[in-house]
This record gives sequence, structure tokens and C-alpha cells, in this order.
Amino acid sequence: MEIQQIRCLLAVADTLHFGRAAQGLNMLPASLGRHIKLMEESLGVRLLLRTTRSVALTEAGEDFVVAAKDIIDRIDQLETTFRARQKLQSEVLRVGVIDSAAAGLMPQVLPHLTAQHPDIAVDMLEQKTIRLLPRVLTGRLDIAIVRPPEVWDPRLEFRPLFSETIVVAIPDTHRLASNEVVSVHDMIDEPLIVPDRASRPHSHDLTIKLFIEAGLTARVAQIADEKQTIVSLVSTGVGLAIVPKWASRLGIGGVSFVDLAAPDTPCKNALKLAAVWLRDTRHSARDAFLEVLDDHSETLSKTA
Repeated sequence: MEIQQIRCLLAVADTLHFGRAAQGLNMLPASLGRHIKLMEESLGVRLLLRTTRSVALTEAGEDFVVAAKDIIDRIDQLETTFRARQKLQSEVLRVGVIDSAAAGLMPQVLPHLTAQHPDIAVDMLEQKTIRLLPRVLTGRLDIAIVRPPEVWDPRLEFRPLFSETIVVAIPDTHRLASNEVVSVHDMIDEPLIVPDRASRPHSHDLTIKLFIEAGLTARVAQIADEKQTIVSLVSTGVGLAIVPKWASRLGIGGVSFVDLAAPDTPCKNALKLAAVWLRDTRHSARDAFLEVLDDHSETLSKTA
């Protein structure tokens, strides 16, 4: 006796009509009839009384249907439960991150996420904010860690995280490399390496605005896009660079990272990080990720 045979009998019992029962199971009436006949032969008992005009359950058939419904209900529930478990086990969270988050934030967050939610797999994409936000809007990313823009699409939900610490990357042989802190005035007339504003407006504007607020003009000697490239150029003596603290973990020799004595102005908190996702959407893995961020926000902000 097979499960499909039981389903055939239950369908006939519900409709008392072979044609409608077969249609509901997406099969031919003749095939349905064969399934029931095989089951009757296997059990050695008549379950249905069939004429050219009517179908009815025998007494044995009625008893069988009562027991069979419970069996099929349990099978269906078991299938649903295991399908849900498999979906959960294979749940993938698509996270977009800027370089700061990839190097500084995610290595600290992912171990906590894995420990608390071992069923969540993270698919991480590193890109700039201007390229991550469209991916969130189109659903290609479930969440992203970005620099919050001054104006954003109302379809997006932003959650502020923290501001990163600002340091100055200085060649080891430079006169300022041994300082405990460096001010903007210490860098008067020093050649500077800054990111391209078109792709990294926050980092670019940070350097320019710090000098403007100090009544000075930044002497830009080189434009470079990636932090690793910028720090590598610093190591060769091309100039100094104002960068987030995590850049010191790049492991590039010949560079000292000195704290910046930043004035108490908006520039001091210019390198903000925020989580962003599509508003009014549900995603259990995303919620779990946000919960981990919240639980460890104090520790993360101290190491940024």
C-alpha cells in the first residue's frame, strides 16, 4: 500500500466522483481507479461500491478513511516541518559593505552571528555606498553597511551605528610620524592624498572640510580611490592621508598612524556608518543580524 493510493481513496471519499477526484489530483480517472484497485487487492477488502452512476464507501472503506486522514495529515505536517527546517538551514543573508565595514566591522560581527545563528550563511559584497544603495532598492541585497547619504530614498530604512575614529597616515621617516597626535595646522603645506569625490564623497570631503574649518587650504597632491592604494602611496612618501583607523590593519609597512586632534565640529563625526535595508520588508536573517549589531554596538564603537 502506497501513500499515493491512500490519497486517491481520500479524494474519492471527499467527492464521491472519480472524475472530479482525478482532476483534483491532476491525473486520469483510469489511473486513479487502478491505484484504488491495487490498494483493495493489497488489503483484501472492498473499500468502494461503484456503479455507472454512483460511488459510495463500504463500511470498511469508511473506517479506513477515518484512520487514513490522520495518517495523511501527519505526513503533510512532517513534510511542511522539514521543508521549513531546510529553508532555515540554507538561509542566506546578502550583506553589502563598504571597505570600512569589510575590514573593521564584519570581522567582529560575524563570529557573534555564527555563534548565535549557525543556520545563517552570509554572502558579502564589498562596494562603495553609491553602488550598494541601488542594490538594496532592487532587492539584490538584504542589508548594507554604508556611509549614510545626506539625502536618501524614502523607500530605504537607515539605522545609525557609530562614527569611525580618524587618524593620519604618515610615512615613518616624516617629522610628524613620532607625534602622539597631529592637528590640521601641523599639516600646513603638506602634500595630501585624498579619495575621488565622485566615488567616496564622505572621505574626500572630510579632508577638505577639516582644512577649511581651520582656515586653511588642503594641498591635494594625489587622488586615489582605494584605501590600500592610498596607504601604499603614503608609504612611498607621496604625501599624508586622513583615513579611518581601520586602515592601520592593512599591514602596509613604512607607515605610522597617528591620532588626529580633530576640532569639535561636524567633521569629527564625518565617517559615520549606518545599516540600511528596504523599508516595510520582512527578513528573519536580517533581523538576527541587526540584533547582533545592537547587542555589541558599544564594543564595536570603541574599536572603530
